[in-house]
Amino acid sequence: MKHIKLYTLIVGLLLFASSCTKVIDLKLGNDSGKLVIEGNITNGSGPQIVKLSTNVPFTNTNTYPAVSGATVTVSDQSGNSYQFTEGPSGTYTNSQLTGVPGNTYTMTVLTKGVTYTAVSTMPQVVNLDSLVSKNQAVTSGSKPKKEISVYYHDPADVVNQYRFVEYVNGVQVKDVFVTNDQFNNGLATNMVLRENNDNDIDIYAGDNVTVEMQCIDHPVYLYWLTLAQQESNGPGGSVTPSDPPTNITPVSLGYFSAHTTQTKTIVAK
Repeated sequence: MKHIKLYTLIVGLLLFASSCTKVIDLKLGNDSGKLVIEGNITNGSGPQIVKLSTNVPFTNTNTYPAVSGATVTVSDQSGNSYQFTEGPSGTYTNSQLTGVPGNTYTMTVLTKGVTYTAVSTMPQVVNLDSLVSKNQAVTSGSKPKKEISVYYHDPADVVNQYRFVEYVNGVQVKDVFVTNDQFNNGLATNMVLRENNDNDIDIYAGDNVTVEMQCIDHPVYLYWLTLAQQESNGPGGSVTPSDPPTNITPVSLGYFSAHTTQTKTIVAK
């Protein structure tokens, strides 16, 4: 797995990369007041969620105003349309929609007279086989830190991209872990969820660790990969100095992702 350092590398080089690094904050850029859309459709039972907010300058603390009163719908390639209802301010949900691998979904957001659209195709499920914990290679003190590896078998002759989300004792690790099958197509694969011995949450023996595996499409992969390449900045938390590529039209901050999801939990040993 290759860790790409700069967002300015060309997309062709990005296709050779699989990356895991810091930054999960989605409210990006220097300018304030830009719309941020975070849309997720999964094959889980729901509810499916689309969040709308506006960003703030990265020199400010991370408090992002919610965007209320929008009209949010998601439709599939068969013409089925699902209206999302606003619950907490800026959070729009639908409990009738369950994503189906292979289906293509279109999100439509109407807010302040502007209509935003995005399309994402949900990949087929790739099974998360197991999680394994072991001591980090470099550690200090009498209580060694642990690292978690994910194991799965990548399908042959299919382009696959993956994102992993890690939780330690119920708290999400902020590091972004994303990879593709450029160099392991069709092979049994494992990946260490660790960034240079410096994840924001240390793991020790006895900790409960949950990992969510997402199978994501290529535009969403590029979004997360670009976020993974940016370095932490600003007093309020991790933001990026430039905006990642989005699949939303007209261009907005954020993403729309139709992806599969599955989780496993272990106790670190």
